[in-house]
Amino acid sequence: MGLSNRHRQILELLMYRADDITAGEIAAEINVSTRTVHRELSELETILADYGIGLQKKSGKGIQLQAEPEQLEAFRQMLYGRMAVEYSAEDRRMMILCTLLEEEEPVKLFALSHDLGVTVPTITHDLDELEGWVKRSNLTLVRKRGYGVGLVGTEANKRRMIARLAKNGLDESDLFGKNETPQSQSPVVQKLLELIGKENFTHVEAALWLAEDEGLSELSEESYTNLLIHISITIARIQQGRSMEGQLETSPPVASKLLTHTVEHLTKVLSVELSSAEIAYIAELLEPKSLNHPNHLLPIDELSYMEMVWKLIRCMEKSLDIPFSEDRSLRDGLLPHLESAIKRLQAGANIRNPLLAQIKKDYESLFDAIRHAVNQTIEEMAIPDEEIGFLVMHFGASMERQKQFKRNVRAILVCTSGIGTSKMLAVRLTKELPQINIIGHASWFEAARIPEKDYDLIISTVDLPLEPNQYMKLSPLLTKEEAERLRLFIQNVTLQKQPEERIETHQEEDSTGRLHRIQLYINEIVSIIDQFKVHAIEQSFHSLQQALEVICGYSSRAGVIEEVGPIVNLLLERERLSSQVIPDTGLALFHIRSEQVLRPSFTLFRLKEDLPLESGIPSEVKQLLLMLGPQKLSKESLEVLSEISSLLLIPEMIELLKSGNQTEIKQFISQELAAFLENKK
Repeated sequence: MGLSNRHRQILELLMYRADDITAGEIAAEINVSTRTVHRELSELETILADYGIGLQKKSGKGIQLQAEPEQLEAFRQMLYGRMAVEYSAEDRRMMILCTLLEEEEPVKLFALSHDLGVTVPTITHDLDELEGWVKRSNLTLVRKRGYGVGLVGTEANKRRMIARLAKNGLDESDLFGKNETPQSQSPVVQKLLELIGKENFTHVEAALWLAEDEGLSELSEESYTNLLIHISITIARIQQGRSMEGQLETSPPVASKLLTHTVEHLTKVLSVELSSAEIAYIAELLEPKSLNHPNHLLPIDELSYMEMVWKLIRCMEKSLDIPFSEDRSLRDGLLPHLESAIKRLQAGANIRNPLLAQIKKDYESLFDAIRHAVNQTIEEMAIPDEEIGFLVMHFGASMERQKQFKRNVRAILVCTSGIGTSKMLAVRLTKELPQINIIGHASWFEAARIPEKDYDLIISTVDLPLEPNQYMKLSPLLTKEEAERLRLFIQNVTLQKQPEERIETHQEEDSTGRLHRIQLYINEIVSIIDQFKVHAIEQSFHSLQQALEVICGYSSRAGVIEEVGPIVNLLLERERLSSQVIPDTGLALFHIRSEQVLRPSFTLFRLKEDLPLESGIPSEVKQLLLMLGPQKLSKESLEVLSEISSLLLIPEMIELLKSGNQTEIKQFISQELAAFLENKK
């Protein structure tokens, strides 16, 4: 079968789309012209006819494969199982790295060229392109005449490279979809799944959840997935004889309950022996990762990302004349999403968005507006179209949310493409099927553990390890056909199995839990606002240390801190790490947490002269905000303090801090925190 890589790309799009797809969408997805797609389709039509498969072309709607399910499955298996694949440059380089990570001995160039169906000069060029990427992974690409090519470096760095390749080359369906056969997957996906040891996922997950109460449930979905992949890679490498022995210089780890259960379960179930070096490596993986210094009250880069979010929102407001700044849910969703995306881009990772072609088609004007706004507000790096597509989901959800109305049926959403996707789907569900009430969001690994009595239906964008009558898989954009299919599912399956009494009981339990949670937030808000003070300081300062000593003296006299000296030292250390000045505002926010702090505190100091900085650079800061928190701080208190810090980028708040009185500032913060609280209900 003479299929080119372009043929294969088009076939994959056709085989995995339940609805019609236009030639324009195909062209956008594989980066060719529409004319080229039509030419390739004509060639494909002839090839497919030999296998009893037709191309159904509907004018104005799109193209679909036409065949019996059995024929399509047989063709899919033959496509991936027997066909000599023509790899794209990206896939070919991925396969080269996978081969080098898999082999202990150097690999000859002619062997790589033979396996990948290209010339030796092509492989040489690919290796040139990979050199920098490998170096950034702290590995060395060794290339010698007569030797071949090999990867040199520590086993730990090789495992980390495998994890990065998996993050770039696999999506959630590859990782967690069920009933997949090797024949239905591309060779690159097959190779990556082998390297990460996907067959070990079930055992690793069981080991991790034996100690569920050890803080694992607090992990984000992304962190949990990364942990699962890293430990699965560890087991796979040990099974291949690639041990960490002698490569990890570390003292024996403290045997936490989570580590003990994980090691015991994996050793027993998978029959692997874990050396002290391997146990130390697993302990390092299980250790909670945080970018914050233990004495930092707020994330180091939080304000810079908040500023980015506000600029983007204001730019979109001007462009579309829609009050996006009034949508707190949009801000809450954009902040973690943009932070994660930008860190991935800075690390050189690819962002994949399988919905991009459909997003461009259905939301063309919104896509263009966001592209323009991003180009204006994020100048530090190039943001790819794939990421713009995800931002469309956030702003699209906000536009729908501003028109939505509340209705009631209990459903939990599982979306792995990000909170914007989840919210867009939730809004469209409410609009298309008003009887659905979204009672919560869950990650794929939480879904199977939610008691059935707690919901009527789970709606997911990926396959889940659940019974067919417990969940419905939909696309995030919810087509008309999917909405009708969901309506029938609810009528014929969901509503047939839920006793009315159970629903009422659950709603009462939900209400009680919600009230307790709201009470915790209210207590923190009232406590912080009540103690808020504004102090005018007439004294001049010759150094930052002197200024902080005077300022912290106020906190000491108010009973917020025990000793001035240790707090001043922590604040100076924080300032040396990263400036606390908020650019273009005349404000500085100094924040720290310590055992010396007795209760959360937020105070404004107005200075007569500019605040001196250790760098000697003029600060132009006359308003200094001091935010202090105890070392052990509740989740609610952290969220409230973080929310207050986000207000510092609102022009009205900035003006109030410069010239408003204490009552006016308290009133503004109270109004904003009341809106924040409303969003928590």
